[in-house]
Amino acid sequence: MDRDTTLAALRRGQLAGARAIRLPDGLTEFPPELFGLADTLELLDLGRGTYALPDDIGRFHALTVLFCSGTPFARLPPALGDCPSLSQVGFRGCGISEVPAESLPPRLRWLTLTDNRIAHLPDALGHRPLLQKLMLSGNELTRLPEALGEAGKLELIRFASNRIELLPSWLGEMPSLAWISYSGNPAEPEGPSKAAPLVPWSDLTPGPLLGEGSSGLVYRAGWHRGGDVALKLFKGAIGSDGLPEREMAACLAAGDHPALIGALGRLTNHPDGTPGLVLRLVPADWPVLAGPPSLATCSRDVYEPDLRLSSDAARRLARDIASALAHLHERRLMHGDLYGHNILWDGRSGAAALGDFGAASLLPEGAVGRTLARVETRAFGILLGELLDLALDASEDLRDLARHCTDPDLPSRPGMRDVAAALR
Repeated sequence: MDRDTTLAALRRGQLAGARAIRLPDGLTEFPPELFGLADTLELLDLGRGTYALPDDIGRFHALTVLFCSGTPFARLPPALGDCPSLSQVGFRGCGISEVPAESLPPRLRWLTLTDNRIAHLPDALGHRPLLQKLMLSGNELTRLPEALGEAGKLELIRFASNRIELLPSWLGEMPSLAWISYSGNPAEPEGPSKAAPLVPWSDLTPGPLLGEGSSGLVYRAGWHRGGDVALKLFKGAIGSDGLPEREMAACLAAGDHPALIGALGRLTNHPDGTPGLVLRLVPADWPVLAGPPSLATCSRDVYEPDLRLSSDAARRLARDIASALAHLHERRLMHGDLYGHNILWDGRSGAAALGDFGAASLLPEGAVGRTLARVETRAFGILLGELLDLALDASEDLRDLARHCTDPDLPSRPGMRDVAAALR
């Protein structure tokens, strides 16, 4: 049932007992018929509109997921805090400037506030014990609340393209944190400048679409001077990970490595002015290792249920990715989004290539940078554990390595250079 049909059926009273409702864009008011589903409704997507949420939305005691992205709100509605089961909240691009403490549901697990006008967050955010995923890129934050360091289950945080001048010290003390993005803040250090090769649009012959991500479209293309390549054209708007120009800079800074989908050059003279990158082309028959996290898995990828790896393939895949990460860290670059859904592999022997630098950030020099790099060591340990769960016969030494990489005590985790050496 499409969204328009759903709205019509709701108004006719034909959706009794429904657990998920996705309504079309353009609503001007909260449909009162939804209250007839207060005992069963678990997911509600109201689309983009001009509606307000009712003050008694807490009547939806089964509601766990709420999306209102693109709808104007001056502040996150305080009544959300009255929803006893609400765990995932999405208000992206709503113009929100205020987040009242009382708007945060007690069971909050995943909060998306990307692309708003928020300058301050309440300490109550750190007092939500189930908080696991926090998306704050594209706001006006000058600091993160110190209490957020008490969110012991927080695994992923995105606060790229804000106004934060100093990275919080607690980032390097959080036992569960594995994925960070802070590019585009004054706190991000400057990296070494490197002139990027320029590739004129006239030197390319665009081919079929290969894939689409949150930041852009990837096409196969012929490069008159370099054979077949991948061409990524960016959408231009801020994504959940950060700004396209930061992704382009990171991809170029990553340099050349056999297990990285690195940039060969920056696109120039596109007829519409669209920014883009020319990338190394991975073989067309290489599948993506995993699907992105679902609403249920939150910060964990979704693998095909029948996917199995040989022990040799699992080890090689882990070795390739560990080597790529070690290469990035030596260049003071943190990938920030190390997931199976950003890895292409050959589907057989375990040869792999890591791509998508949308969440990449430059690491500070010295001890702070080494500590933040060990946050990403945990992301690798999680990935390694997932690979071993898919392996037909996982060796105990790899299980020990995965446990070592995910040690809650950050200083006890190995650096990725040591991890890559162990896998060799």
